[in-house]
Amino acid sequence: MENTTESQLLELIAADRLDIPVSSLSGKLKRMKPKLADAIELPTGRYEGKRVYARIEIEDRLKARTMSEAVGEFCETYPSQGQVLTQMIEDKRAVKETYLHFGMHESCRLTADGYLGVMANLGFSESQARTLYEPLMDASRRIARKRDEERSILIG
Repeated sequence: MENTTESQLLELIAADRLDIPVSSLSGKLKRMKPKLADAIELPTGRYEGKRVYARIEIEDRLKARTMSEAVGEFCETYPSQGQVLTQMIEDKRAVKETYLHFGMHESCRLTADGYLGVMANLGFSESQARTLYEPLMDASRRIARKRDEERSILIG
């Protein structure tokens, strides 16, 4: 039991530490793409190059109201019921959440095999995982300096 718990926690810590730089990079890329796309000028609305192509398409689509727009419209149409609805939305409810807090002891370190195992579970080949290991660990160490070592995850 002790060994199983230890290895499960080590795997969770490795997964968490890999998630931090990957999600950080993912967020940067997601913010970068719209800016890059918006900066591209296609005077005719089309481009056909040797290696790439692009076109602009405009679609007329119906888009659902946001929740706040719908509530606002409801409140205008039905003022007294709108007050009740607004109050119901604003009322807070007590919830119980269970978190697992985890971390490594000060003098202990995770081995490369722990990280490589998590990367293999993500679908990376051994050579791909070994190639990505150092850059990910460098990014993880830089980010780790800015945060506490103990982490938590919602489990229920």
